Amino acid sequence: MNQIIDTVIIGGGAAGLTAAQVLGRARRSVVVVDAGEPRNAPASHMHGYLGHDGRSPAELLAIGRREAAAYGVRIVRDAATGAERAPSGGTTVTLRSGAPLTARTLLVATGLGDELPDVPGVAERFGRDVLHCPFCHGYEVCDRPLAVLAGANAAMSVHQALLIPQWSRDMVFFTNGLDVEGADRARIEARGVRIVDGAVAGLTVEDDALRAVRLADGTEVPREALFVGPRFVPHDDLLRELGAERGQNGYVPVDPMGAVAGLPAVWAAGNVVNPMAQVIVAAGAGSAAAGSISAYLLERDVERELAEARDGVRREARGTGLAGSRPQAAAD
Repeated sequence: MNQIIDTVIIGGGAAGLTAAQVLGRARRSVVVVDAGEPRNAPASHMHGYLGHDGRSPAELLAIGRREAAAYGVRIVRDAATGAERAPSGGTTVTLRSGAPLTARTLLVATGLGDELPDVPGVAERFGRDVLHCPFCHGYEVCDRPLAVLAGANAAMSVHQALLIPQWSRDMVFFTNGLDVEGADRARIEARGVRIVDGAVAGLTVEDDALRAVRLADGTEVPREALFVGPRFVPHDDLLRELGAERGQNGYVPVDPMGAVAGLPAVWAAGNVVNPMAQVIVAAGAGSAAAGSISAYLLERDVERELAEARDGVRREARGTGLAGSRPQAAAD
């Protein structure tokens, strides 16, 4: 597996598999390295993806793997543990299995992690009835008793408290120690949201369903779904190991086609560089990156083949004894 290939893609989610399919159809040699730990694994369904509304994320990825493999893409179940610039000008990726992969181009589509509030039950119910994206899951819980639990991302927590009433007017905002300023408090309450201050001790779950949010004083507030505002942590270790730096927004900057600033022949797509990218957006970013990668490879192929053609002409000229000959001056 140490042969030089056209593209290695780290991450087999929507962005990575879409890029793999596009490049596979372009007759490029592609390897996808996927650790099998998608961020949306706990979710039973996804929405906002035209033609796939309600499909489970696992099913979408299974379809994507089959489609990419049909075009010659190789999918390796492994984790990338390191990356360095190769002498050839590409990138060598080290895998957990120990086998290196050297590629002319690299696409990082490793996603991000969700740092959730440290409240018992929240992590266990995440993606089921503890949710973070109302556009992904709000419709399924509309008009039910809902709540927002403040987390490490204070701005997102306040935004959620203002936004969720679009789906249900039976809404409670648990500040859980977050200091909500007067102006924000007034705006939230104007939306008909009840604000409950004080620490949250845990969740009450019965018959595998959320029934209530339990406060530190023992009070239980009946709720059927809870929204949280996680702190997003990009899985960008490989990019940073190669020399990329995060921008002011906390993410490695890329151009509109996904090319990483300051890293030739390296692209990134999806949540690793865009925390707001839903599945359809991540897939689109993967497609755009694939187009840019294809153009990059084409340019290098043309340069190489042109150089080989010129070298072939020179060798042919030497073989006929004409190498280095100079044309005769025209007669006066």
